[in-house]
Amino acid sequence: MIVENKITTGGCHCGAVRYEVIGPLRDVINCHCSMCQKSHGNFGPHSKARKVNITITKNTGLAWYKTSDIARRGFCRECGSGLFWEPFDLEATGIIAGTIDSPTGLKTIGHIFVGEKADYYEITDDHPQFEGSSDGELVNDYK
Repeated sequence: MIVENKITTGGCHCGAVRYEVIGPLRDVINCHCSMCQKSHGNFGPHSKARKVNITITKNTGLAWYKTSDIARRGFCRECGSGLFWEPFDLEATGIIAGTIDSPTGLKTIGHIFVGEKADYYEITDDHPQFEGSSDGELVNDYK
C-alpha cells in the first residue's frame, strides 16, 4: 500500500546532508551501470521519489557532479557519501537506498543495466533484469 503523505528521512554518513521525502518512495532498483560501479564500488541500489516531494533539510555538505548530459549525482563533500541521481529532464530523483533512515519498508524489484555488470559477481535473485534502462516498466518507476 502506498502512503501518499508518509514522511521518510535520510542523509549522508557524517550528517552534513539530511533530506525529507513527503509521499511515496519507489521500491529499490539495482543499477549495474559502469557509473554506479565507480560511484558505489559495485551496483547502485536506488529508490526514487518525485523531485517536488524531496526537501533538503540540512545542507552544509551537499555538492553536485554532472556525470553526463542527462543527469547529475548529489553527494556529501564532507564525507563522500553518494545520495542522489538526478536526471535533468524527468520529474523524479533517484535516492541511494542506503542513505534512507531505517526501517525503510522497501524491497528490491529489479535490475537495470545488467549489460554493463561487473564480472566479479552474479545476480542470483528472480527479479526482472534489463540490459539497459527499464524505461519505466517496473512498478512505480516515476519518469
